[in-house]
Amino acid sequence: MAQLEPYVGDYYLWQYIPSLPAAVIFLILFLAITGAHGFKIYKTRLWFCLPFVVGGIRYGARAAAHNATGELIPYIIQSTLTLLPPVLFAASIYMVLGRIIRAVQGEPYSPIRPGILTKVFVAGDAASFCIQGGGAGILAMGGSGDAATGEKIVVGGLLVQIVAFGLFIATAVLFQARYRKYKVAAAAFDAVGWRASMNTLYGVSALIMVRSVFRVVEFAAGHDGYPLRNEWTFYVFDSVLMWVVMVVFFWYWPDNLQPGRGANANANAATLQWIDSNGTQVDLAERGQNK
Repeated sequence: MAQLEPYVGDYYLWQYIPSLPAAVIFLILFLAITGAHGFKIYKTRLWFCLPFVVGGIRYGARAAAHNATGELIPYIIQSTLTLLPPVLFAASIYMVLGRIIRAVQGEPYSPIRPGILTKVFVAGDAASFCIQGGGAGILAMGGSGDAATGEKIVVGGLLVQIVAFGLFIATAVLFQARYRKYKVAAAAFDAVGWRASMNTLYGVSALIMVRSVFRVVEFAAGHDGYPLRNEWTFYVFDSVLMWVVMVVFFWYWPDNLQPGRGANANANAATLQWIDSNGTQVDLAERGQNK
């Protein structure tokens, strides 16, 4: 029978015995959606979505920790694989906005040029990843002093992610508002499906934001706080939300944001050509007028 065991002296890595059934269920759920993402990436060649495959590998070590609560390696692996993947998801989401802007020829209406936009937010994402990774490493060293320091560093990394995500959402909202208000031929691009892509972007961003806020509260409360003592909070505010993010992103796959080779660069051109997800050439101006 599984028991809660100390790591060193009277210091415990876990404040509860990780649920084996819950870990196995979510391991299966994430493996399934990760495999689906991998197939989709192979089929569409959208390699910028690869972080969803890397970030979907979770929970194997958490299941192993059920009978090894006093061992460091399972704790390190599960902590890292549950803390950092949303940062990877964010990188792909940032790239989607850049593709949307280019797809509808909306560069003049973006607060930040698409080429710079992706680099700026991915850089912030990388900083958050490194800070959180460093904090997770210190947490893994064990000891109450190390745990307190690691928790503060992780909180700092999560705050960087929250600020970056907030600025990103503000950028997306401002772009969409400007585009819809000032773009003369905006309706001609409706066939691209950019509005659905924007709604998807907002939805998954909101879920990641909620999860990040929860993790800030979790680590700020400390090793003896309620979230780290009650496993249900982790599954409800992290696991479920991140699985939904992966499902939504898979369902609304951004393969509609690929410009055709013969597209006219002039936004006011009479005919605007695009290649839809089935490889069919579409006259966007005609499609937009018929909507």
